[in-house]
Amino acid sequence: MAGFERVSGELKCDGLSLPRIAREVGTPFYVYSRALIEENFRRFDRAFAQVPHLVCYAMKANGNLAIVKALALLGAGADVVSGGELRAALECGIPPNRIVFSGVGKTETEILLAADAEILAFNAESEREIEKIDEVAGSLGRTASVALRVNPDIDSGSHPYIATGLKHNKFGIDIARARRIFREAGRFPHVRLTGLQAHIGSQILEPAPLAETARQLASLATELMAGGASLETLDLGGGLGVAETEEKSFSPEAYAAAVLPDLSGLRLKVLTEPGRAIVARAGALVTCVLHVKEGEEKNFVVTDAAMNDLLRPALYQAMHPIEPVVPRGQPFIADIVGPICETGDFFVRDHSIERPDAGDLLAIRNVGAYGFAMSSNYNFRPRAAEVLVENHGYRVVRRRETYEDLVRLERE
Repeated sequence: MAGFERVSGELKCDGLSLPRIAREVGTPFYVYSRALIEENFRRFDRAFAQVPHLVCYAMKANGNLAIVKALALLGAGADVVSGGELRAALECGIPPNRIVFSGVGKTETEILLAADAEILAFNAESEREIEKIDEVAGSLGRTASVALRVNPDIDSGSHPYIATGLKHNKFGIDIARARRIFREAGRFPHVRLTGLQAHIGSQILEPAPLAETARQLASLATELMAGGASLETLDLGGGLGVAETEEKSFSPEAYAAAVLPDLSGLRLKVLTEPGRAIVARAGALVTCVLHVKEGEEKNFVVTDAAMNDLLRPALYQAMHPIEPVVPRGQPFIADIVGPICETGDFFVRDHSIERPDAGDLLAIRNVGAYGFAMSSNYNFRPRAAEVLVENHGYRVVRRRETYEDLVRLERE
């Protein structure tokens, strides 16, 4: 089995000893299962096999170059949201014609880079953005392909910070306005409107919102093509959630079963943009217990990882399973916290866990997405190392930062 499982009581990654990696690399560190990442991508690819499709990995979830290169070898596309992500995708071997560029605030420099590379499509979010793309593409003597991101006003049920499909969100264009933009497409001589796209939020664990999004996109596409629009792609976005356990998660197969019926007969290439669902469960943050602080009203397990290493619990109140790498001791209730001078520096509160000793290892699970990607140097803390387990061994795919790394850009 790919991923994390217990062997003789010890938690391992693809059969590899986590304590061994900790001894050789130090803590805290992120560890990823390449086998599980590849398995997850293949599940999406197979789930949509009945239609022409492209699975565009959302690089914001985890942009480690080793992971992106592994997905590129499997034929993945990329969903990028910055010039840096675009450059990384190209460097990792993802062809421009498999890259879409999302985001509500693309700069002129980013548009220039993408237009010059001749990417598959810009996911445009406003008329003004289309005008900017038209201007930049014209300056290059190019014609840029644009997919219009529409806002279907659908509640994804996500945390408010990661819900993107409601009218009061900053994302996308009202469907009624989208019709007018297609009617007036001729005023953009250096833009081809080739697709429709929607993305209603993240951590979606029910099929209904995604199925309704597919229905609205399919209906609009049918209407536009009947009016003469030359559409090529229908982009369903991403947003598939990862629950605490795999059994409660929304699978790629269930996702495809929910959205494909409404897309039959359209003869458009279907794009999906999963990120979290490909990498989240394939990653863990391994941290060392510094000490246990026992109080009259509350106990605390203090670790060497902190909110700068994993921000999601503090930012989104996200819940991540936490377990000892090697179980020992009797269960007790404690907050598992980091050393940063913030009350918000915690991973879980009032958690039942075997009482650890100083030096024991804990694994914070399901953090392959938006874990390292959102980490920072708050409190002047170096960011953690990243380790990829593959071929019955491991390699450090991003070394731990040093003090010199932190001050290099400040030195004259």
